This record gives sequence, C-alpha cells and structure tokens, in this order.
Amino acid sequence: MQKVKVLNICIDNLSTIELLQQLDERGGIVFTPNVDHLMILQKDIDFYNAYKFADYRVCDGQILMYCLQLLGTPIQEKISGSDLLPTFYQYHKNNQNIKIFLLGAAPGVADQARKNINLKVGREIVVGAHSPSFGFEKNEEECTAIVDLIEQSGANVLAVGVGAPKQEKWIIKYKEKLKSIKIFLAIGATIDFEAGHKKRAPKWMSNAGLETPYRLLSEPRRLWKRYLINDPPFLGLAFKQKINIYQNPFTDW
Repeated sequence: MQKVKVLNICIDNLSTIELLQQLDERGGIVFTPNVDHLMILQKDIDFYNAYKFADYRVCDGQILMYCLQLLGTPIQEKISGSDLLPTFYQYHKNNQNIKIFLLGAAPGVADQARKNINLKVGREIVVGAHSPSFGFEKNEEECTAIVDLIEQSGANVLAVGVGAPKQEKWIIKYKEKLKSIKIFLAIGATIDFEAGHKKRAPKWMSNAGLETPYRLLSEPRRLWKRYLINDPPFLGLAFKQKINIYQNPFTDW
C-alpha cells in the first residue's frame, strides 16, 4: 500500500473502493487526517501516538489534497469521514454480516442517525447508537458502560463521531476491550449530518476546497478559533516540508 508523508504522519494513497475492499479482507482502524488533525499532531503527543496505531489514514479535505499536489506527492482521492460512512453502509447494504454501532453527537442525535441510515438501507444495518455525556472520555465508569453497550449490541463495526483528537484517542484506548469490533471508523461530525442535525457543505463546495468557510459560517462560535487561528500555520509547515527543513516535534515516524 503506497503511502505519502505529510509533516509528521503518513497518508495512505487509496481509492474509496480499495479501502472498502481492504476493510472487508482484514478489518482495521480508519482515521481521516485533515489540516486540523495535522496541526494538533504538532503539539499533542498522545494524539500522535494514537495515530501510529491506525491501520488506515486517508485524506480528509480538498485543501490537504491540493497541498499534497504542491508537495509533489498527489494521491488518488479525498476520503472524508462524512463521505466514508454513507459509502460504507451503501456498499454493505445487502451484507447481513455487517452491523454498525454509532457513538457520538448530542443526546438523541445518534439514535436519529440510526433510524435515518436504516431507512435508507432498508434493513437494520445500524444495530445500536449512543450519545455519550460531555467529557465522557475522562469517566472510566461511563466508558466501561459504553464498551459493554457496544459489545452487547451485536455490532462488528464501530463509527465514533466525538471530534478529534478525542475520538481517535478513545478508539485506541478501548479497542482491545471491544472484542466484537472488527472495523473502527473515526468520523467526526458525520453522525450529525446523518441525523439531519447539521447541514454539510454542498458537494461542489467540498470538491472546490470551500467546506472550511462553509462550516465556519455555519458554526462561527464553535469553529472560529480552529479555522482562523489554529489551522493557518499549516501552510508554513507545508512550505518547510517542501524545502526540506520541516522537523517532527516528536520522534521520527
């Protein structure tokens, strides 16, 4: 599997169908790095270490696609979490062996997403859904209860949408206890989109690299710091990589 380096991680150069086929064959953990992830990866060593355990790291974001082209390492396709989940459940529409559990979003939202997805697919492909409390990841008792809930559901696919870096760290911390889960998907705001709780940018905006301003205008109070302060330094770091002076703040990959 071909990989390309961007700052201090590697991204897999896969098409969506190749990713789905490989997940069919061997399962695994899928993370979807974007510019925001890459900036957090410059300062959060726990997030960086969590990334090392992912089996697949696929490009989430047209801006990152453009950047990889400028770095001379173009990849086949953008595979965002919000594209991956619907593609995944439609791909397995008639596969009775695939059973999904949704973890994330505000109270009631995950369950609405469950109902919507099952209606689209025409069967109960999503067998369970749970919206955890705010700060649940710091409560071992609650996390243990969530693990039990997932295990009892009969699911073998877990889609976690509680935002980065929380979702990636949670998956890595609890993956060994989730014996029934063969495929882990870190999917960000996708559960909100599937529930109709939030609107995703139109496809043409996403393909043009305009999803960031769309989301900023949609949720300015929540996202202004991420998009206007945290993420812009990425361009400078990418330029450093281009001229071979970028240095990983942690150990070599």
